[in-house]
Amino acid sequence: MGKERHYWLLKTEPGEWSWEDQSANGGLSNWDGVKNKQAQKHLKAMLLGDLCFFYHSGAKARRVVGVVSVVREWYEEGNDGGGAVDVRRVGEMRRAVDLGEMKKENGLKGFGLFRQPRLSVVSVPEEVWKRVCEMGGGYEEDGGESGEAEVGDHGGG
Repeated sequence: MGKERHYWLLKTEPGEWSWEDQSANGGLSNWDGVKNKQAQKHLKAMLLGDLCFFYHSGAKARRVVGVVSVVREWYEEGNDGGGAVDVRRVGEMRRAVDLGEMKKENGLKGFGLFRQPRLSVVSVPEEVWKRVCEMGGGYEEDGGESGEAEVGDHGGG
């Protein structure tokens, strides 16, 4: 019996950490600085191989732009109770999926991104994951399927 893969959405302001930054960094980064307890709870629930939408937030561009994979589960960082997970770039969306477009999609009604728009880490149900991938034409390295990449342990530490 294999472990079940989970899906997430990670929000970032492009001026703080963009998809281009993630890609230029060898694709690997630690996802830290999350202070909200509910968002931290989501980070702590992430497992190796889970996939995450990389979402640009902010006034100009609210959209899913890529996919990253969890390569190191939650670890404590500093003395303030904070922590991080490490993520690696999987692939850029073939077409970015805008927030407004997602809100118009009937199959995405009730998605946590809409219910709690200020939360920086959101759980993504599998059916929502698949639909957003379809809307964006999939992403690089998805094998041409509906967003089901084969992601192994990249040895994040």
